[in-house]
Amino acid sequence: MIAPHLLSDKAILPAERLIFALDVPDAAAARALVETLGDTVRFYKIGLELFMAGGYFELIEWLRARGKKVFVDLKFFDVPETVRSAVRRLQPYGAAFATVHGNDAILRAAVDGAREAGGDLGILAVTALTSLDQADLNDLGFACDPRTLVLSRARRALAIGCRGVISSGLEAAALRESLGEQLLIITPGIRPVLNRPDDDQKRTLDVEEAFLSGADHIVIGRPIRQAADPHAAAAAIQERIARLFTTATPAH
Repeated sequence: MIAPHLLSDKAILPAERLIFALDVPDAAAARALVETLGDTVRFYKIGLELFMAGGYFELIEWLRARGKKVFVDLKFFDVPETVRSAVRRLQPYGAAFATVHGNDAILRAAVDGAREAGGDLGILAVTALTSLDQADLNDLGFACDPRTLVLSRARRALAIGCRGVISSGLEAAALRESLGEQLLIITPGIRPVLNRPDDDQKRTLDVEEAFLSGADHIVIGRPIRQAADPHAAAAAIQERIARLFTTATPAH
């Protein structure tokens, strides 16, 4: 569903609705790209590739020192007590969000860990990866469609106390209609233009479609990173976001 009444009216700066996926081989490449993007990007997602490369937490501190917001995308998945402890260790670095993947006990442990450590770290529950389609879910043994799975996980995440969910834009409208404005919806797999044939993201939307389906933030990586001019590509997306939130009036 794409409709102006689903446009987010949360108090989020338009320039912070774009989260750039900083998926590069190492911290030096990450810093260089951040410098290239300059003020066109204020919010960064850093994931497993950079974590394995080393210097991950130093990179968080470097980004925070430059006034950037950081989204830690490590998809914590382990026994609950281990997840609780990991989240507590993360708290001092000032990240805005951290992703957790797992059942209710794992999500609850993450929420408890963030609360015990103080601060304002928001736990985001992963619903269904945007690289998965119905055939993939069938192979994994899920006897339901992506929408049903996403709604089920989101309802449980809300009840447990998660700040929001990671969800494809294709399910964002159903989440918004079902759960209202209670949860943040962060939507990856955004493609400002048509997907390439070799793209591993299967359930995608473009910028305007995602926000008009209820997303609060969108995550974009390759369309900016692989552009001939990443700075110009990010600026163009920010202009689209600013235009959308300036001209459209949510009607909640």
